Amino acid sequence: MSNFAQPKHVLLYLILIWTGVGAHGQQSSTLEITQADELLGAGNFQRLIGNVRMSHQSSLIYCDSAHFYQDINQAKLFGRVRIEDKVDPITTKSTYAEYDGNTKIAKLRNKVVFTNQETTLYTDYLDYNRELNTATYFNRGKVVDSTNVLTSERGLYEINLEKITFQKNVELVNPDYTLKTNNLIYLTIPKTAETTGLTNIISTEGYTLDAQKGSWYNTQAKQFRFFDGIVENEETRVKAEELYYEETTGYYEGKEDVRVLNKERNVEVFGDVGQYWEDRKYSLVHGKALVRRYFEKDTLFMIADTLISQDSEADTAKYLQAFHSIKLVKAGLGGIADSLFYNYSDSSIHLFQDPVLWNEKSQIVADSMVFYIANETLDHVLMKNKAFAILTDTLLNYNQMKGRKMTAYFADGKISRLDIDGNGESLYFALEGDTLTQGINRILSATIKLDFINGSVTRAKFEIRPDGKFLPVQNLTEEVSQLDGFSWRIEEKPTMKTISEWRAVQEIDLNAKNLFNEPILEIILPTEEEIQKEVMKRSMKPEKRPVVKTLKTDLKNEQ
Repeated sequence: MSNFAQPKHVLLYLILIWTGVGAHGQQSSTLEITQADELLGAGNFQRLIGNVRMSHQSSLIYCDSAHFYQDINQAKLFGRVRIEDKVDPITTKSTYAEYDGNTKIAKLRNKVVFTNQETTLYTDYLDYNRELNTATYFNRGKVVDSTNVLTSERGLYEINLEKITFQKNVELVNPDYTLKTNNLIYLTIPKTAETTGLTNIISTEGYTLDAQKGSWYNTQAKQFRFFDGIVENEETRVKAEELYYEETTGYYEGKEDVRVLNKERNVEVFGDVGQYWEDRKYSLVHGKALVRRYFEKDTLFMIADTLISQDSEADTAKYLQAFHSIKLVKAGLGGIADSLFYNYSDSSIHLFQDPVLWNEKSQIVADSMVFYIANETLDHVLMKNKAFAILTDTLLNYNQMKGRKMTAYFADGKISRLDIDGNGESLYFALEGDTLTQGINRILSATIKLDFINGSVTRAKFEIRPDGKFLPVQNLTEEVSQLDGFSWRIEEKPTMKTISEWRAVQEIDLNAKNLFNEPILEIILPTEEEIQKEVMKRSMKPEKRPVVKTLKTDLKNEQ
């Protein structure tokens, strides 16, 4: 009889194998041949050709042809390989595979498709461990489900946990955004993704979301949590050590080193904890809060305990509020107050509860005040109730003005004119050639208008029966040289040291590494022709003992 069994004897031969080998039971670790059009060989090695079907415990194995090594319980499968699990809804396809019945490991190669319900994995190199119920791929793979497409160089699918770990050059593509990272864990049932290390996202609407220390996403609910993260669009940039973002509602919540930049207003807000509602353009920041208002030439700094910012579409509803322990610093300007209101529409800053404003050599106090910035410099200040202005002249004398209401106008950063309305009082030193003090002019008037150059009065205008007197220098004492309520509080003037001690800001590295800027490296896999040549070359070598070879061998595609 020939070594090649005739087709009509194949079924009988399979029955004999089934009864002799398969009698150990369905849960035996032995690979079993259940069908083939033609079977060649005998003993420990059989060659199966045409419509091959094998079984192993709960798995059904199909292919075009196979080499079966009975003594080591291993098979090499060629052409249209398909492994189906009769218990779990898992099907695996490829053009070549090696199956070990002892270890329950299937090594599938070339055009591998691994399907588990709605999740499908595509790769060319997959090891499927049925004992652990894990699938491992390398040299690039792609996972597709109803929501996302994920690709990476390497991956581990833990089927019982519905968990896939992606490593190296990971990319997640969603209808709304694309994500890139190097380490990502994806849970297929809730469709959540967790990353470690650098993570970059670009949304279809133009948002960029970046995290230096990893992130967490609910890809269906579109909820994101970033660690050392930044979310940015054309209008806003939000950063925090821990940043939560809900895309459907446009809600942000940050913890530790929170900062919100309004690009249109050139205003950036910092704090320990912050919230931002994108639809209302409303933010709340507290805990060592800091505001930086960027101008072309310099920056206005403000610190407070709590900040509220509103930047809605209506100009009248665009403002910034600050509460408790307010301090302001800007190029020669310093100020303190208990609370503040900044109106974006007219660049007016309202200070309340014992506000004090210093500019160059002047000091202004009142129950409340409003100062206006025009062309990036202080333009004028309105003071209400108990207004008191002090200006130092070239000899460091204190020129003083007080009244119910007061308006100070500035030129080149210094007071140029002062208008007092109601219960006006003025005390200013008369100088001779800016080098000698002649005496003091003290005047009472309902309204007073004074012009200044370098802190010295150059012109005075009084209305409604002024009452004034001149005191010569020899009659001057500390008591007559000061109006009631005089208090020079220069030691309270905040400086940049005050700002930096309150909150030291680490600037954002705008050139930080971004995976979207990395060149795309294409892995060139061997062609089908190269694989076949290698298989043919290796298949001609005599084998002393049938063994399971490495994953790069025996890829012969027999028909």
